[in-house]
Amino acid sequence: MKTRYIDLIEQTFDFPKDEFGLKDDRLTWNGIDLMDVIRKHGTPLRITYLPRIGEKIDMARAGFAKARREHRYAGGYTYFYCTKSNHFSYVIDQVLKKRVDLETSSAYDIEMIELLMERGEIGKGATVLCNGFKDERYIRNIGRLTRKGIRVIPIIDNLAELHQLDEVIEGPCEIGIRIAAEEAPKFEFYTSRLGIGYKDIIPFFLGAVSRQKKFRVKLMHFFINTGISDTAYYWNELSKCVNVYCDLKKLCPTLDTLDIGGGLPIKNSLNFDFDVDYMIGEIVGRIKDICSENKVVEPHIFSEFGSFTVSDSGATFFSILNQKKQNDKEKWNMIDGSFMTTLPDTWAISKRFIMLPVNNWNEEYERVFLGGMTCDSDDYYNSEQHINAIYLPRFQEDRPQYLGFFNTGAYQDTLGGFGGIQHCLIPKPKHVLLDRNERGDLIDRVFAPEQSAERMLELLGYLPQHEMARK
Repeated sequence: MKTRYIDLIEQTFDFPKDEFGLKDDRLTWNGIDLMDVIRKHGTPLRITYLPRIGEKIDMARAGFAKARREHRYAGGYTYFYCTKSNHFSYVIDQVLKKRVDLETSSAYDIEMIELLMERGEIGKGATVLCNGFKDERYIRNIGRLTRKGIRVIPIIDNLAELHQLDEVIEGPCEIGIRIAAEEAPKFEFYTSRLGIGYKDIIPFFLGAVSRQKKFRVKLMHFFINTGISDTAYYWNELSKCVNVYCDLKKLCPTLDTLDIGGGLPIKNSLNFDFDVDYMIGEIVGRIKDICSENKVVEPHIFSEFGSFTVSDSGATFFSILNQKKQNDKEKWNMIDGSFMTTLPDTWAISKRFIMLPVNNWNEEYERVFLGGMTCDSDDYYNSEQHINAIYLPRFQEDRPQYLGFFNTGAYQDTLGGFGGIQHCLIPKPKHVLLDRNERGDLIDRVFAPEQSAERMLELLGYLPQHEMARK
């Protein structure tokens, strides 16, 4: 009878698979023996495997190059990274090494870009897309950035922004217009709060944009909340957007680019099955077909991939501290961290990551629930994407058990409030960056130690800065 954890995985998935494998009874990830990392740094632990960021960029670029060849697509392609997915310097460094341009969403993004320019990491040949609703500071910072000679394309989110930008931008400037797409049928509201409605695009151009000489419409921006997916809803919204593009192109010769936004999905289970090349090929082919029907030259394509770029580089690890048996059926494995603070998407939007034990794969398995360290009843994890359950090697008090959550590289640190005050004063875990040297050997460095009690007391106002220095 096959009752070991490895038996369960092999019966359920095609394993080993992609970046996951086994070394004896230990999990490997991107060729890394994870137990070696945990022995050195302990848990809870957050790690970022830097080479994976460049690999994902190369994957998308190769997919678009292949699609353009196959469809004889005349337009070009440019990859943008959405800074909001992960603003940290170690990510931006990897992105800029690949000569990727950036998309911003707030005033403070602009100040970060200015600092990168001062350091010589961003040159004047770069392009910056400025997306999102723009307050006074964001508008002012966009104007300042344009005066530094970098190519800035503000994407108009509402009708008033054109006038606000006119007051801070001195010379000619390219702009984009964001379409307010219809949300998915089960969404809480009908139309996205971001962008300008389909029916208002042409009147806006004729009534405001075409009558002035400073701004030239360069691109149309399209994005839906559910991301890129092979569904009737996605293809319908994409088709509507491209048709609006064609209508506007006939009135506006400077329009030559379609920004398809972001949203290529990331793995949330070992049975994840999404053909990136197929989807990119379909997107490119449909854009070309609709443009041909409208007798319009196909546009250059921009994409803004955030989570797709950085998610696969991140992983988070915990130890099982103990097991509580609350009744005859429910076993609670208590972790040495918190889901609500370390992986907030699991609590806020019931997101599921790939979850696997790091060790003891040859032991018998059991069904469990996972409980976090806070005193909040919502701090738990109870299912995986492919099944409404969690199975782990059977808990034994005299044997350590570690588990990892994978593809956690986007949003979790910023949503959880990196370096700040967490629920129940649960500290931020230690964060380690992993890389490869020229020989391919694994190297590591600590980006941030586990948050200390003194740091939290300082933030709470109990411990003045001068006392911190003495400690």
